[in-house]
Amino acid sequence: MLDAARACVLAVGFRRTTFSDVARRAGVSRMTLYRRFPDLETLLSALMTREFGRVVERAREAGSGAATCRERAVAMVTLAAQRLHADPLFDRLLDVDPELLLPYVTVRLGGMQRMAVAGLTAELEAGMGDGSIRLGRPAALAGVIEVMARGFVLAREPARPPDAWAELGRAVDGYLRP
Repeated sequence: MLDAARACVLAVGFRRTTFSDVARRAGVSRMTLYRRFPDLETLLSALMTREFGRVVERAREAGSGAATCRERAVAMVTLAAQRLHADPLFDRLLDVDPELLLPYVTVRLGGMQRMAVAGLTAELEAGMGDGSIRLGRPAALAGVIEVMARGFVLAREPARPPDAWAELGRAVDGYLRP
């Protein structure tokens, strides 16, 4: 069902996707879809959490070979931001329905953002233990980094310079350095 929702969103955007379209594409009845997801907002939220969570997890895996926890955290943040920005679903959201992102920018954290902050918090705690990350409240540091990375993810060309991802890495590294 989430795969069908993804295909619908890529075809027509978030706002124009309907329960009927998703059910038809998934080959299930609308009632079956309603049993699983009480409304379209819940369905689309689950889709974004799944898709963007995968991006974050792949970035974590790609950065796992770094020598220190700080290097892993920097790689995780920069790779996740870069890959999220390049993700077709996220790109469609920014192109067609950018107003849907406003609550996640101004007033609340979504599931994917909470997942990213939690994963980063654990990495920062480990980095404080190995001495590669400055002392502080790991959750607070992770929250600040999420806000910083969010700006890079949301910036569209030409607003973002070509070397932005390297600059994000330098900023995160400098922020975390003991």
